[in-house]
Amino acid sequence: MSEQAVRNISDTALWVAIYRAQESERKDALFHDPFARRLAGERGEQIASTMRAAHKHSWAYVSRTLLIDEFITDLVQQGADMVVNLAAGLDARPYRMSLPSSLKWIDVDLPDLNAYKESILKNETSVCSFQRISLDLSDVEARKNLFQKLSNEAKKAVVITEGLIVYFSADEVKSLAEDLYAASGFQYWITDLVTPRLLRMIQKEIGGPLAQARAPLKFGPAEGPDFFTPLGWNPVDIRSSLHSAAKVKRTPFWLSLFALLPDSKGRIKNRPWGGVILLQKTAK
Repeated sequence: MSEQAVRNISDTALWVAIYRAQESERKDALFHDPFARRLAGERGEQIASTMRAAHKHSWAYVSRTLLIDEFITDLVQQGADMVVNLAAGLDARPYRMSLPSSLKWIDVDLPDLNAYKESILKNETSVCSFQRISLDLSDVEARKNLFQKLSNEAKKAVVITEGLIVYFSADEVKSLAEDLYAASGFQYWITDLVTPRLLRMIQKEIGGPLAQARAPLKFGPAEGPDFFTPLGWNPVDIRSSLHSAAKVKRTPFWLSLFALLPDSKGRIKNRPWGGVILLQKTAK
């Protein structure tokens, strides 16, 4: 693979958008993102074509999208009044999902990526109240200020970090968790999480190009979702990417069989592939 295939972390958004486009174009699509192909562009096609090792796991990105869609739908139905999507990338949920017009949706990402996304979607209309904010999340003071500002505008906000924290160190994830906790209006947090086993696997398969692009894969805690509990975030729902993808017939045949094998405790043996978790704020 060319060293220039992935130039920076923003390029990963172009790459992952291809998998959403491919799923949307299936006759039996699990979700429809009519903007994904345009957002990915030729650059996204180029990156995806070179990331062959990742392509065989495209089902995981499809499953992640579907699971987060489901969590958002459930939480909005339960009264969530704001969604804050951190490092939103090329996600188009406020344009494609069935959401109440009263819902406030805020996308937060780097200025260049926001400008690119705006250039593609400038003639499209969001289904809810939508705002795009440019911010480097590594600027801790700036993000604290933003979190407090947004928190003051919501009673029951949901935060999304899709495909983000795997690029953070454990200390950086802890810092982010504490900053989110300090924002009183932020009540729920949806994030994907990889296990140490999965982290080692993806580091081996695609970690090299990402590290060269200064976006190394780092976070796969041995504690799993329990990592967040001492930080005031209780895992209230944990959904396996593998089990979910197998259920909707998106995994290769051998993986679909593996997803059904019980472990010694009788549970579905699917945790090695990680998944999506819903965290709820609690007292520390």
